[in-house]
Amino acid sequence: MDIRERLNALADPGYRKFHSGLLPGVEDILGVRSPDLKKLAKEILAGDWRGYLAEASDGSHEERLLQGLVIAGAWRGMDREELFRRTEEFVAKIDSWAICDAFCGAYKAADGGLRDAVWEFIRPYFEREGEYELRFAAVMALSHYCDEAHAGEVFAYFDRIRSQAYYVRMAVAWAVSIYYIKMPERTMEYLRDCALDDWTYNKALQKITESMRVSREMKEQIRGMKRKQEGRNRE
Repeated sequence: MDIRERLNALADPGYRKFHSGLLPGVEDILGVRSPDLKKLAKEILAGDWRGYLAEASDGSHEERLLQGLVIAGAWRGMDREELFRRTEEFVAKIDSWAICDAFCGAYKAADGGLRDAVWEFIRPYFEREGEYELRFAAVMALSHYCDEAHAGEVFAYFDRIRSQAYYVRMAVAWAVSIYYIKMPERTMEYLRDCALDDWTYNKALQKITESMRVSREMKEQIRGMKRKQEGRNRE
């Protein structure tokens, strides 16, 4: 199977132009839509997926994303050592929010029998410095560990993140909003005494108020919590 030829055949120039506008700085987008990539990943998973990964190219956005979908989808066929080795290698390749978020969403090992082991694997990523390493940790948390058992630890990690990278702060804000939607009282306690920088804190409030699952009354309360001095450094 020539994967690049398959992807070229699936590419849509109009979608490429649209998607490129969402991924500034990513120059190698072919323009393959997500459902087509997922269908191709399933086809690979039904065959020799290890052989595919051994020869897979990083030559385009879609080729990198396809690797992530295959690694995430093959978790039942690996022991934890192989899974985490392949995951670590792939996270090092992530170069956009789109690849990060698609990979995290597809990573169903976090919802299965390896749930606790996956959490142990993720935890050190909250202490990393790379933009997409940190985003990986935050998006994995909001996608698979948005529950009472993990909320306190996740919030503590968020408070220790010092990165000013845009896609890190956006991921943390997004995560806080998801935790609020699922656990409003617990998350409100956190928001009242958190150490998030002003930009991330206010962006989290904004995302909460944009949710259709938050009442009008709570949105008004949330808006009243906005900090006035954006950009203030953490103590």
